[in-house]
Amino acid sequence: MNSHFSALTCRDTLRIIFEKLPIPDLARASCVNRVWNSVASDKEIFIGAFKAPWKLKQVIGEPLSKSFWRDNNIGKFAISHRIVRGDSVASLAVKYSVQVMDIKRLNNMMSEHGIYSRERLLIPVSKPEILIEGTCYVELDAHAKREVAVLYLDGTGPVQKTPPSLLQRTASEQAKKRVIDSLRRSMQVDDGTAEYYFSIANGDPRAAFSKFSEDLRWEREAGLA
Repeated sequence: MNSHFSALTCRDTLRIIFEKLPIPDLARASCVNRVWNSVASDKEIFIGAFKAPWKLKQVIGEPLSKSFWRDNNIGKFAISHRIVRGDSVASLAVKYSVQVMDIKRLNNMMSEHGIYSRERLLIPVSKPEILIEGTCYVELDAHAKREVAVLYLDGTGPVQKTPPSLLQRTASEQAKKRVIDSLRRSMQVDDGTAEYYFSIANGDPRAAFSKFSEDLRWEREAGLA
């Protein structure tokens, strides 16, 4: 009896056992006593349990809260899709076999035009097998407003951007804001959409308005507007 008890207080033995437990059981084990709690709360063990059901190869990144690892349902994952000309929420829903409303809900989109103000959309994972041997990145998405384990199907991973200096950012943003405000009034759209067309036109307001008019004409002809 004592030998069994000793085994259940040995950290190495507990680690071997806990590495095979799913997240709910790890949570329960952490409530038994201090020794169990210290082993069950080990970061490597929790990450291993987080990956196990989906057979993930790796999860990169440090979440803001450790509670991130305590929930690994399929809704915790998303695919990163970089927006290209011609994309629409409906076309992406067909491409990834998900519902339009699920894409909008995940990305906090109020309208179809919201797509044009973003570099990417997060796509809900509809087929769990896509996660097998995949690498996910823990990201706090500005639009989703929550931390998500993001899968990049092209294998590139998140783009690391070098932030501009405060002086550069202040000067450029003031000029940009004036132009975008003018475009917004001319196009009768939101700031995000005006900013999108301004960016793809390389800062040329006339070209931005022309591209917007072309897209609007295409939407009308396709029956989308």
